[in-house]
Amino acid sequence: MKSDLDRLMVERELDALFVSGGARDNPAMHYLANGAKVGEYTLLIKKRAAEPVLIAIGMERDEAAKSGLQVIKRSRYDLPRLLKEESGNQLAAHARMLTTIFGELNVSGKVGLYGREEQGFTLALANELRAGLPEITFIGEPTPNVLHLAQLTKGADELTRIRALATTALGVVADTRQFLAAHAVQQGRLVTENGAPLTVGDVQRQIRRWSVERNLENPEGIIFANGRDAGVPHSRGREDAPLRLGETIVFDYFPREAGGGYFYDFTRTWCLGHAPLVVEQAHEQVRAAFDLALSELRVGQSCRRLQRVVNNCFEGQGHRTTRSHPDTTKGYVHSLGHGIGLSVHEHPRLAETAAPEEQVQAGMVLTIEPGLYYPEDGFGIRVEDYVWLHPESGLPETIGVFDKELVIPL
Repeated sequence: MKSDLDRLMVERELDALFVSGGARDNPAMHYLANGAKVGEYTLLIKKRAAEPVLIAIGMERDEAAKSGLQVIKRSRYDLPRLLKEESGNQLAAHARMLTTIFGELNVSGKVGLYGREEQGFTLALANELRAGLPEITFIGEPTPNVLHLAQLTKGADELTRIRALATTALGVVADTRQFLAAHAVQQGRLVTENGAPLTVGDVQRQIRRWSVERNLENPEGIIFANGRDAGVPHSRGREDAPLRLGETIVFDYFPREAGGGYFYDFTRTWCLGHAPLVVEQAHEQVRAAFDLALSELRVGQSCRRLQRVVNNCFEGQGHRTTRSHPDTTKGYVHSLGHGIGLSVHEHPRLAETAAPEEQVQAGMVLTIEPGLYYPEDGFGIRVEDYVWLHPESGLPETIGVFDKELVIPL
């Protein structure tokens, strides 16, 4: 949580954090600026044991003020004058501006670098600053960095937003299932009112429209894939693919709050009208693996052990896993889950590659998403829920409840 940040800075021996770029698609800025919708020219400095300071352009003064932080207008540093004095040299002018900012805020020691800039520019700027700021050592942290560690656990305000997001997102899921069920069937396919086949693209466009109407974004797309495509975990589906009875549909929906913010992540597998016996059996096995994982999920549990439990389950049923067959494209081909928040994939990973010391912590928000994939047999199955580890009981709580029925009756 954010309240852990100063402790984490001590552990990482950081005296200050420097974040650049707007809040959109920039979790570091969004997190430290308390969700204020500031733009790409924004800077933020947080010294250890002090509140962050936001440096924003005048046009965004009202948005910056919503952060609740001290705000300094960027015009105070007169970048146009510095550019003129440096004969248009952007790098030199920015270095002079930052030298002044760091001096005014009495920043010294080890400073971590975060945010969204071109990597080459950041490297060049850090090199330029070293000459003018010998009292500062700029640090590029390994992953997970200090902000990733703070975001591992979520506070009450974050949970309030996530719960509201879950309710809204599941409204879209319910509309999607109802939309499918409302269509007529001709020759084993769903058809529109004019008799044309209903396609994956038709449904994806409806999902995007319903998302916008509910003030949700899908910045990383939607997975709505059927048949063989459902057997490839990150296939988005072919837009022209017709929806056939009995084929599996993997619907993985991961919207976020509009304008950048928290993500939700949820998957169900459906069959229209009926499911073949082999799909029914595989779906039951995936649901059983999901229930097993949830029963083992506890505060203090090893992140890698949870994946091992599910691997054992599937391998005992005769399925390949990435442990038994590292290059497999059928069976259980991914890890069990991951952290989620301002990025759709956050730390930790529930994977056998997780470090031995990585454990489930109270307040973590995680996905649990086992699956089985047989693309050459024309099907794939995944079931995913979003869970929070309750700080008092240490037990998982599902955020956003939706049934796991396989067949959509027509």
